[in-house]
Amino acid sequence: MENSKLKTFVRDYTIVIVIALLAVGFTIGNKNFFTVSNFLTIMRQSAIMGVCGVGLMFCMVTGSINLATGSFMSLTTVLVALWSVNWGQNWIIGMILAVIICTIIGFVMGEVIIRGNINPMIGSLAVKTILAGAAYLISGGLPIYGIPDESKWLGQGFIGIIPVPVVVLVVVAVIASIVFTKTYLGRKFFAAGSNDEAARLSGIRTKEIRIASFIVCGMLCGIAGCIQLGRMGSGQPAAGSEVEMNILAALIIGGVAIGGGEGKVLRAFCGVFLINMLTNGMTLMNVNQYWQQVVQGFVFLFAVLLEAYQHRPYVPKKAKEDKKAAAKT
Repeated sequence: MENSKLKTFVRDYTIVIVIALLAVGFTIGNKNFFTVSNFLTIMRQSAIMGVCGVGLMFCMVTGSINLATGSFMSLTTVLVALWSVNWGQNWIIGMILAVIICTIIGFVMGEVIIRGNINPMIGSLAVKTILAGAAYLISGGLPIYGIPDESKWLGQGFIGIIPVPVVVLVVVAVIASIVFTKTYLGRKFFAAGSNDEAARLSGIRTKEIRIASFIVCGMLCGIAGCIQLGRMGSGQPAAGSEVEMNILAALIIGGVAIGGGEGKVLRAFCGVFLINMLTNGMTLMNVNQYWQQVVQGFVFLFAVLLEAYQHRPYVPKKAKEDKKAAAKT
C-alpha cells in the first residue's frame, strides 16, 4: 500500500516540484528569468508544442503513437506559404486547406497503420520521413518568405497581454479535457488503451477509435503548424524538425502512459512547460547549444525511467514474502 501511495505522489506532484526547483535555479542564474515577459515567452513557446502534444496525447491514450508531429508542422508552414506567397491566394483559406490536408493525411496514416497492423512507432517514422521530404520538395529546400503580415498575428499577436498562441492552446486544451473527462467518446479512447480485448468485448470498435486518434492528431498538428508559420514569418521545411522527441518526453513526464489508458491534459501541459522552461533557462544562462542537447537527452531518459516506475506492477508485501519463502524452500 505504501508503494502505491508513493507512486501516486510521484505521478501527481513530482513535475510541480521539478518546475519550482528549476525556476528557483534559473532565477538565481539569471534575474531576467523570473519576469512576466519571459514567462509569456515560455508560454508562447509552449503553446505550439502544447497543441501538438494534445494531438499526440489522443494517440497515446489509445495505446498508439505518432512520431510524425513535427513533419506535419513543417508541411503546413510550407503549404500555407506556397498558397499565399507563390500563388497569391488568401492566407486564411490557405490555413484552412492546410489543416484539412493534415487531417486527411492523419486519416490515411491511421488506416494504413491500424488496418495494416503496423507497429505505430515504425509506421509513424515512415510517415515522418515522407512528409519531411514532401516539405522540402514543395519549397525547393528553401524557406518561403513574404507571407502577409496579417497571417503573423496567429503566432505573434496578443489578445490583451495574452499571446494569441496561448489562447489557442487554452481553447484546444479545454475542449480536449472535456472530451476526455465528460464524454462517452473520451472514455472509449481510454478504454481502447487500457485493455483492448475488454474494450472490444464491450462493443467498442477499437480500431476505429485509434484511427480517429490519428485524425485528431493530424488536425491539431496542422493548427500548430499555422501558429508556427505566424511565429517564424516564413514557410520553413524544417520548422518542426526534431520536435517530436521533446513533445513525447513532455507528455511522458506529464504522466501520459506510453502503453495507453492514462493521461490528463493539464499534467501533459505541465510537461510541455517544463521542457520549454528548461530550454529557455539554459539559453538565458548562455549554456552551449550542444550541452543543451545533452541535457535534453538526459531529460528524455529520465522521462522514460519515470514512466517505467509509475507503471511498474504493484506487488503486495505479503506476496513478496511468500515468494521469498518459496525460493528458500
